[in-house]
Amino acid sequence: MSSGPAVPGAPAEEPTPVPVAPPPAAETPADDDAGTEVLGPAEVQRSLTRIAHEILERTKGAENLLLLGIPTRGLPLARRLAQRIADVEPGVDPEQLAGSLDVTMYRDDLHRHPTRTIGRTELPAGRSVDGQVVVLVDDVLFSGRTIRAALDALNDLGRPRAVQLAVLVDRGHRELPIRADYVGKNLPTSLVETVRVRLAETDGVDSVVIAGGTR
Repeated sequence: MSSGPAVPGAPAEEPTPVPVAPPPAAETPADDDAGTEVLGPAEVQRSLTRIAHEILERTKGAENLLLLGIPTRGLPLARRLAQRIADVEPGVDPEQLAGSLDVTMYRDDLHRHPTRTIGRTELPAGRSVDGQVVVLVDDVLFSGRTIRAALDALNDLGRPRAVQLAVLVDRGHRELPIRADYVGKNLPTSLVETVRVRLAETDGVDSVVIAGGTR
């Protein structure tokens, strides 16, 4: 039976909605922080405090002491060590203790990476390396080639009375006869493993993570 003609102005019937399947879940990106954390913020702080005290004990004070950080992460480490030394050594200005030593043009692998960014070598105002006890500061000691380059760069600046080395992590696998005088943590590794140091000044957090291999 007909329902009769359509009435003008009457609302049209809405279509029944068809269920839509949810989109497939996106793949979770790989976690850049994957690995085993071997040092957290507290351990990094304690390691630096211990190294600062060891430096003072060995050099018998901060007189004629100069800390040169190797960029990138060696520089903030040098500045933190300078502040800790100033905290316990009366009359020491941390700004006069720490500088930076760029080693880019002295690296023996420069021919393989010719586009490296050249950093800056900066000494505290009014200071030179001549006759000073210079402590080179870096984040990780590995083959020793970066430190060899640092020694060459330092030689062009002058003649220190003594040169020492402080590192946050020594992971072994030396290719040159170079040893650190001050070590935050000795970390045995395999060659397939990667050690990543992150600092609050450059990465927003203090941590040392080892990735790769089977740990």
